[in-house]
Amino acid sequence: MPILGIIASSISGNLDAGDFESIATVSVGSGGSSTITFSSIPATFTHLQVRGIVRSSLASTAAGFIMRVNSDSGSNYSAHNLGGDGSSTQANAYVSNTYMYPGPAMPAASTTASIFGTMVIDLLDYANTNKYKTMRALSGYDSNGSGQIYFNSASWRNTNAITNLSLLFTSSDCVQYSQFALYGIRT
Repeated sequence: MPILGIIASSISGNLDAGDFESIATVSVGSGGSSTITFSSIPATFTHLQVRGIVRSSLASTAAGFIMRVNSDSGSNYSAHNLGGDGSSTQANAYVSNTYMYPGPAMPAASTTASIFGTMVIDLLDYANTNKYKTMRALSGYDSNGSGQIYFNSASWRNTNAITNLSLLFTSSDCVQYSQFALYGIRT
């Protein structure tokens, strides 16, 4: 049985490492970062997956981020999101957006210092030039029983292969020790 995920991406040699291959990683240093970019993405995989462990510099409320592909800031994106915090829920839809919205679940600086949010974003058929691109994302965090969780989906209405991916933190930075990894998935 193949080993999938982070462990598999670090194995080399003749061992069958499964379907995931590490393409790039980003570790945020002191001072934080407002943009995480993966560029020169090869077209040799079926799907892409971004994994992140992230925390916001925003003082008191959870912050969000947006995602753009191939530096496209035109009104070429649509999105849906479902979310909740244990006491309330929300659902939204966006049409003709200038970005994909993978989720706002990023704890604020006022949250306990060791609390980071997590996210997994799948970009399906990213290199297929015969169809629009689809994204699905799951993000969330927990802080002593209060937190947020979101499930989002989006489309980029363009048939170009995705070669560049940017996560943009619009109201804050992601802080030091936030980490991001881009994986290629073969099926």
